[in-house]
Amino acid sequence: MEKLYYTIGETAAELGESVSLVRFWSNSFSRYITPRRNAKGNRFYRREDIDTLKQIHYLVKEKGYTLEGAEKILASERSTVDRNVRVLDALKEIRAQLREVREAL
Repeated sequence: MEKLYYTIGETAAELGESVSLVRFWSNSFSRYITPRRNAKGNRFYRREDIDTLKQIHYLVKEKGYTLEGAEKILASERSTVDRNVRVLDALKEIRAQLREVREAL
């Protein structure tokens, strides 16, 4: 069973980025990412928020867009970006499995 909420540390680890960068993107893209906060102010992200952060990561880190450019792309072509991110995630998973097979031989 999948968790409903993930801490900012878990989210950052899944993205392979720092907590401060996840916090910055969360603040910069508040239109798309709405983390829940507890009484102490800690952020908790839903799976949808993490998927959006993965899309932002793809646009900014891999495609080289500025934050403004990434926001425009998310506004106009979000389904295309989501499909590209899912394909990359699947390919990374396949690569990891192939490495495991190679090491087992």
